[in-house]
Amino acid sequence: MWRYREPLSRRFRGWRGRWQVKFVLLCSLLALIEEAITTTMTNLAPLFGVPTGEAYITASTNYLDVVLGHSVVVFVPMFVAWAWMLSRWRFQPKQVMVLFGGTGILAETFSFGGHQLLGWGLWLLVYGLMVYLPAYAVRHEVGDIPPRLRHYLMALLIPYLVAAPVAVVVGWLHPVRIHFEG
Repeated sequence: MWRYREPLSRRFRGWRGRWQVKFVLLCSLLALIEEAITTTMTNLAPLFGVPTGEAYITASTNYLDVVLGHSVVVFVPMFVAWAWMLSRWRFQPKQVMVLFGGTGILAETFSFGGHQLLGWGLWLLVYGLMVYLPAYAVRHEVGDIPPRLRHYLMALLIPYLVAAPVAVVVGWLHPVRIHFEG
């Protein structure tokens, strides 16, 4: 990602439309790619001698179930929140990465328990890399107000707060938390 950030950013800036919409779309695309990788890893567990459902990264072996019933559908409001925050405050791409990674750490901890804090580095990178490249691509378009301490705290919490109602609705429509076919 680091090596190709300039050519990818140029291509991204060439897309037509408002930068906020492009930001949300690129974040969503990266989240979909991330979930394709993790769902594939979950499906590969039997190749390593582990039964399906005994060792897993995703809530299901079904990609569409994962993205529509567990993860990306809840991430999109978070990306919208970041587009709004970036239209106001001048966060640097690395700051966006660390802050969204922090939001991911909070989300994983509240969703699956305090032991998720032990994997803080993993969650920082998993979540942070979903937004780093899009934030880098729009770095010249963001708001002109330098962020203060309160903005950093808001940046940790606002995405989580806007995603919570969506997570409740998704949980109501799709109440099964973890399930595997077979």
